[in-house]
Amino acid sequence: MLKLLFLGDVVGEPGRRAVIETVPRLREERGIDFVVVNGENAANGRGITPKITIDLLRCGIAVITSGDHIWDQKEIVPFIDTEPRLLRPLNYPANTPGAGSIVLETPKGKVGVINVQCRTFMNPPLENPFLAIDAEVKRVREETPIIFVDVHGETTSEKIAMGRFLDGKVSAVCGTHTHTQTADEQIFPGGTAFLCDAGMCGPSESCLGREIQPIIERFLTGRPILYPVARGPVKLLGAIVEIDEPTGRALSIERFSHVYEPPEPAPAPAPVTTAK
Repeated sequence: MLKLLFLGDVVGEPGRRAVIETVPRLREERGIDFVVVNGENAANGRGITPKITIDLLRCGIAVITSGDHIWDQKEIVPFIDTEPRLLRPLNYPANTPGAGSIVLETPKGKVGVINVQCRTFMNPPLENPFLAIDAEVKRVREETPIIFVDVHGETTSEKIAMGRFLDGKVSAVCGTHTHTQTADEQIFPGGTAFLCDAGMCGPSESCLGREIQPIIERFLTGRPILYPVARGPVKLLGAIVEIDEPTGRALSIERFSHVYEPPEPAPAPAPVTTAK
């Protein structure tokens, strides 16, 4: 059995600090074999940088997925071709930098990860995700039956349809993008684990990881406004999936939730006084 942990969208510095400090302990305590994290909001809530990518990988994360904010930090464009463990959505045009899938060797066999973006209410509108992933799953299954899919999308209907479409073809399908964890974890008849949205790794006292009052002001006034990343305790949300290695079928799926409390800053040292 292979145990896979997936964490939803990492939001800003609070989210990535919580992930970096918590993942090594989770791997040991929960016997996690493989970790996938959606990192597309890790750089101040928009996009990801090369440094953040490296920091996340160094803490024990195997693959970083993304979504519609993947290009928000300009330095990621020349970097993404050099780091295959950072995925962009599969259904970009063929000449787009980076890749939408990867297969990695592990002590328990090869594991494939695919990242795809939905189209409903999503910008930019990409190629048909169903057609793109159907071809990619067939290609990846030539190497391994263990395949995890991050489907990045706005609507529950499109993500559920994707899960049903891939039932029996992949091990697990988990949604991202809404930053709100759903309560519909299940294993479909064909053996594919499903969760419509994994949620986020971001401040719990927030509006989707952002400070609350600016979001309210935006709705009250309709005017553009900055949405700073919130502070305080961080909730890590996602899913743990147990997978049968020979068949790639999911054995179980469990919603994951963990509250990370930032450590209190060390008190300032007392001033040193000297006798005159």
